[in-house]
Order: sequence, then C-alpha cells, then structure tokens
Amino acid sequence: MNQEKYIGMDVHDATISAAVMNAEGKVLMECVLETKAATILEFIQGLRGTLAVTFEEGILAAWLHDLLQPHVSRLVVCDPRKNALLRDGNQNDRADARNLAELLRTNHVHAVYHGNHGTRTLRELGRSYLALTKDSTRVMNRIKSVYRSWAIPCTGTSLYSRRHRAEWLAKLVEPGVRMRAEHLYQELDGLKPLRQAARRELIAGKSQAWGSETASPDPYHRSDSFRSAGGPTADAPSLPYQAPALGLQRVCGPDV
Repeated sequence: MNQEKYIGMDVHDATISAAVMNAEGKVLMECVLETKAATILEFIQGLRGTLAVTFEEGILAAWLHDLLQPHVSRLVVCDPRKNALLRDGNQNDRADARNLAELLRTNHVHAVYHGNHGTRTLRELGRSYLALTKDSTRVMNRIKSVYRSWAIPCTGTSLYSRRHRAEWLAKLVEPGVRMRAEHLYQELDGLKPLRQAARRELIAGKSQAWGSETASPDPYHRSDSFRSAGGPTADAPSLPYQAPALGLQRVCGPDV
C-alpha cells in the first residue's frame, strides 16, 4: 500500500492553510497553522508515511524550504504563475492548499530552484541591485518632472550630473521648487554609491556562483552556454526560474 502523503500549503505571513492528500486523491486532513517554525514542524512530525510537500514561491519560500527540507522526502517550491488549477473554482486558502496537494500528487507542479545557497546569494544580490536601480530611475524621473512642470527643456542626462548641477538649479527661479530639486539631487547622490556597490557585489557573486575565473564587466552579460543553447549547459549550474528572479535585465539608463 502506498503510504505517500501529499501536502499542499497556502502560505501567508500569519497563517498557513495545509491540506494532506493520499495517493488516491482523498483529502485526509485540512488545518490552519501558525506561521511559526515549532508549529509547522509539530504538524509535519505528526504525519506518518512518506511526505511530499509543495507551496508557492513567495517572500517566505526560502525560510520554509530550509525549515522543511530535512523532514520530508520530497519538497517542491512551485511557480505560482503556472498553477492554472488554482485559478479554477473557489478562490480561498483552503481550496488553494487542496489544489496544490492535487497538483503535487499528479506531478503538475512547476518547480522553482531553491537548492543551492550560492545561487540564492546571487539572487538576493540581484534583487538588491534591481531595487536600487529602480529607486534611482524613480528619482531621476522626479527630477526631470520638476523641470518639465516649469516648461524647461531637459533632454539628455546632463541635468543629473554634478558638474552641471548649479547651471540647472539656476533655471529654477521659484525658491520652493529649487529646494525640492536640491532634495531630489541629494537623494540621487545617496543612491549612486549604493547602486555601484551592489553592482560590484552582483558581478563578484555571479563569478563565484557560476565558477567563472573572471567576472564580466556587465552584470547583464550571459555566458556563452546561455546564448548558444537558450539555457545552462551541463557545465553550468541549472538555474530554472532564476533569471527573472535575479532581475538581470536593463531597467534604466546609465549610471549618473
């Protein structure tokens, strides 16, 4: 008799809805757990048989993956964008947990890579760089909007440069508007060294994670194995779902 149990978890900050299903598709148990390590492990350790668990990628996925991995035989963090079954029928935590268990039982979950701590570090570095890049872009757009709101032509990137800053500020005759622009410039100046540091760390982290002897000067650069085959080769680590998570794409203009 197959003693494998399939556990679907719908994870939230405060609670986790869990559903336990057997190999025949019968729901054996449904419950709501506190999102606390001790409570989750007590639930898992109270189940008999071979345990397979799945939950969706999210802010708590890395923590929950590391917590459960030593205690279950199979653990799949799945891609929520490909779980079509969750969009059918009732939309609630209990139903979502049951549907996740069914997807796992029928082997229809699409895994998100969580196995290697080196690539996890790279992903976090990528997120940091991407967030700082977006913050810089947002501030740059606000600076440009200040000048546009006063019908001052501001094409190009010279208005972001420290060398031309006094010249640009002189075009703002209203004291309050000029002070606002000065504050935005100060914010941009504070973001620049943080972004540059994050860029260097990302390049170094990429080199370590992929075993390169030298890091590419461009953090968006992909290895030859990606360009030639559309993905990693046998010589490179397998990183499914990793590229969008890392945010290794051009999202704004050049450093200023």
